[in-house]
Amino acid sequence: MEQRPVAEPYRIKAVEMVRMTTREEREAAIREAGYNTFLLRSEDVYIDLLTDSGTSAMSDRQWAALQMGDEAYAGARSWFRLEKAVQEVYGFPYVVPTHQGRGAEHLISRILIRPGTYIPGNMYFTTTRAHIELQGGTFVDVIRDEAHDPAAEVPFKGDIDLRKLEELIGRVGPGRIPYINVALTVNMAGGQPVSMQNLREVRRIADKYGIRVWFDATRAVENAYFIQEREPGYQDRSIREIFREMMSYADGITMSGKKDCLVNIGGFLAMRDPEILQKARELVVVWEGMPTYGGLAGRDLEAMAQGIYEMVEDDWVAWRIRQVRYLGEQLLAAGIPIVRPIGGHAVFLDAKAFLPHIPQDHFPAQALAAALYVDSGVRAMERGIVSAGRDPQTGDHRRPKLELVRLTIPRRVYTDRHMDVVAYSVKHLYAHRDQIKGLRMVYEPPTLRFFTARFEPLE
Repeated sequence: MEQRPVAEPYRIKAVEMVRMTTREEREAAIREAGYNTFLLRSEDVYIDLLTDSGTSAMSDRQWAALQMGDEAYAGARSWFRLEKAVQEVYGFPYVVPTHQGRGAEHLISRILIRPGTYIPGNMYFTTTRAHIELQGGTFVDVIRDEAHDPAAEVPFKGDIDLRKLEELIGRVGPGRIPYINVALTVNMAGGQPVSMQNLREVRRIADKYGIRVWFDATRAVENAYFIQEREPGYQDRSIREIFREMMSYADGITMSGKKDCLVNIGGFLAMRDPEILQKARELVVVWEGMPTYGGLAGRDLEAMAQGIYEMVEDDWVAWRIRQVRYLGEQLLAAGIPIVRPIGGHAVFLDAKAFLPHIPQDHFPAQALAAALYVDSGVRAMERGIVSAGRDPQTGDHRRPKLELVRLTIPRRVYTDRHMDVVAYSVKHLYAHRDQIKGLRMVYEPPTLRFFTARFEPLE
């Protein structure tokens, strides 16, 4: 029997016109941008899959909430609405708003990390590791081994390897581990989820040694969907119920509202410890703003509060994952090497397998992202050796096993026809992959180089 088609669980009320540039225009644009897709002008981009951060389309309810924004400098109604939303959906009693997720990372890093400490986590994220290292800490990857293999078909590829975690605690001592950092889902592994059972076990180990557990909950709603779909005992529970249980295993979270919360700006730090709350309130005044606005306008607080309630609606989350899979399954059917299983927020091209003739030190993922833009006007981003940066001890490139191009799908922005255009371009490039050349870096900033580094083609 033919499968009944499923449509988006929303209607489109407004549109933004875009223009398809010529190949000559795109070749000139990528040269001007130093072959770094971050440095392209958005008006020169046809389909923008650079990131899902701050690129969501807001709902009519969120736009209406903007009009309710209380722009009082302190104690605004909009702040109390955000606080209530976090308490009801996430379950944390204390909240400090920030301008975005890295503002929250900055606060918790300054509060808890000291030189000589170690922060275990399930694969690094760029800004998270940067904040850890700036405070003198060392990030230690304790993710399961299969996460570093793009072809491994594992349902919960983001799980922490409990043996690795215990080994680190035994080696450095629990007193030198301020917290265990758990990303939900794991961005750099391909948007891979963590099981509820793994979260329970991490919590058990943390309690055994008196160590805090801190979540990067940026895309935790997608993680809840994978638990609902894959983990026994959760099929009949709502996303909101699963999400709340996940949060119950953490002492606190850093949160970029620009992903799950469906807004264009904003984030927060949430916690259970009133002492950490007090320290965060003291620091947020210096770096972000008053503890009741954290660098955000009242209208932004309102939109994020409304988005928190919308993000855990089951139909919406199911559609979100379905659209990502729609693109990924087209590429798999064509034999394109991608990270498997298909993750929650993006499809990740395996640039090492896609371009085996380009060595990692010639930046194959960066070259592939640039080639994709020239071919079709689709903007993606590198997640490989450039994003990994340099080892602060040796000064040499970090060479991750995963050399990926991330095709990140903004929420509620594109239709499946857009995904068809992306799939066609990737397949076209794969058929002519031997024509793609490597790059050399001609400008390298000292930190987070993937944002502003510049390249030129190798002859």
